Amino acid sequence: MLDQNLKKFPENFLWGASTSAYQVEGANLADGKGPSCQDVKELPAGTASLDVCADHYHRYEEDIALMAEMGFKVYRFSIAWTRILPQGTGEVNQAGIDHYHKVIDCCLKHHIEPLVTMFHFDMPAALDERGSWSNPESVEWFENYARVLFENYGSKVKYWLTINEQNMLTLVGPLIGTLHIPEGCENVVKETYQQNHHMLVAQAKAMALLHKMFPEDKIGPAPNISLVYPASCKPEDILAAQEFNAIRNWLYLDMAVYGRYNNLVWRYLEEHDATPTFREGDEEALKAAHPDFIGFNYYSTSTVQHADVNDQVQTSRLQEEKQATIKASTILILRRQNLAGKLTHLALEQI
Repeated sequence: MLDQNLKKFPENFLWGASTSAYQVEGANLADGKGPSCQDVKELPAGTASLDVCADHYHRYEEDIALMAEMGFKVYRFSIAWTRILPQGTGEVNQAGIDHYHKVIDCCLKHHIEPLVTMFHFDMPAALDERGSWSNPESVEWFENYARVLFENYGSKVKYWLTINEQNMLTLVGPLIGTLHIPEGCENVVKETYQQNHHMLVAQAKAMALLHKMFPEDKIGPAPNISLVYPASCKPEDILAAQEFNAIRNWLYLDMAVYGRYNNLVWRYLEEHDATPTFREGDEEALKAAHPDFIGFNYYSTSTVQHADVNDQVQTSRLQEEKQATIKASTILILRRQNLAGKLTHLALEQI
């Protein structure tokens, strides 16, 4: 039944705007910033480069003033990892530290709450060369990066997001240039979900670290949630929708709430010889994260129907990206809006 008596939003509800560093800042290699995966990837023909974008790096003051004029109470922006640590680890770039201090101070000046996303699709290129999220050391890389952020901004920033849309990094990583499958990999699904596991542990440790350093600050993940509907009332379609809801949504929500893998997803991984390897301490770290909230990025819904094991559908783009798709023998996405806003068909069966 539709609710005809909608409650008003509370006075302290945080209405605002959201951006990501590589999409708006420009100045992508300026003032000591190192290259990220977005800076080194081959751009599609007709796509603008990242050296200017919206020029937010130079125009943040007027941009934030406009937000204040519109009555915004919060500004969610991401910090570019390589503007802080040009090589991903090691030497800190003071110019980058200073820049985000200015952005945060500008927000506070206009009575706008800064909400910082720590990682938004921009892995340092130097870390990609060291194995990216495939390398178990990526957990420590991210924890170290988090420590630098918290040490510098934890007293000013009260709300943090760890990894933006981790499920998109896993499901459509080749489309956004963030999933790197090692050459010669024989089980793409296992490799993909091992990387996903490292991200889960990394952000869990970052959450625990913030709670230790700044107990009053709030932190959580930001998955891309899309409710999956069955194409019909047939039992097989309903089961397919449940399976894809688990892979698409519940894996990340259950991990946030319970600190463990969703049972349907774990069964799927077992069936594909793709369960991730746990290092010592991983299980405890996942359970100890205790996020304060979950940020939902919600754009669209999906509709699925059951497909036979041998049904295989792939887009040419996915084929160009080494066919880095995930296997899901019982699910076929009929229609899902991709990141470019066009309707596409995505396969969940690796060839």
